[in-house]
Amino acid sequence: MQIKVVANVLKANRDVASENRALLKELGIKVVNLISSPGAGKTTLLERTIADLKEELPLAVIEGDLMTTRDGERIGRHGVPVVQINTGGGCHLDAAMVKKALEELPLKEIKLLIIENVGNLVCPSSFDLGEDEKVVIISVPEGDDKPAKYPVTFRRTRLCLLNKIDLLPYSNFNVDNFYRDVRALNPEMKVLQVSALTGEGMEAWYNYLRGLVQSN
Repeated sequence: MQIKVVANVLKANRDVASENRALLKELGIKVVNLISSPGAGKTTLLERTIADLKEELPLAVIEGDLMTTRDGERIGRHGVPVVQINTGGGCHLDAAMVKKALEELPLKEIKLLIIENVGNLVCPSSFDLGEDEKVVIISVPEGDDKPAKYPVTFRRTRLCLLNKIDLLPYSNFNVDNFYRDVRALNPEMKVLQVSALTGEGMEAWYNYLRGLVQSN
């Protein structure tokens, strides 16, 4: 019985995600779902992305957190539409939450929607939100073993941002081991090495977003 309940929950989520995807496709909006563990630098990376691209790519943000509006406030200071979702303890966003958030956004004015999921490398990878792409962010201080420890996330995403590469000289992060594990799990995954703090490698990430939007 428990397995049936779980299956029903996932199916219900997929149904709503399909509704979200159809609406966003009709409006010509591309959607990126950012997934990472806490402290990987999602919000800092998102802030820099917005500052550098907001004049070029009309975008909006949905912020997912357990509690507080702090990340939403950080994003809002950059002058882009943002909706904060607080899950109240839930470990991930789901499609129904995103559907409700979409009602609060000026969808006809944007071309790119970035969803910052709750900090977690487990649950978010299993819940479709209606996105075009899932992107996983790993940071150097977390260690090079994250792909091996969280294989489902790496199997279900096509792009990984290896963030905080400015810290590589001061850590024992083994880049070769990291790439070995990534390739073993997902040979098609692309990895971009970036530093949201210094800006190193960020242009490749921006080009990815430009290409996604232009694929409409």
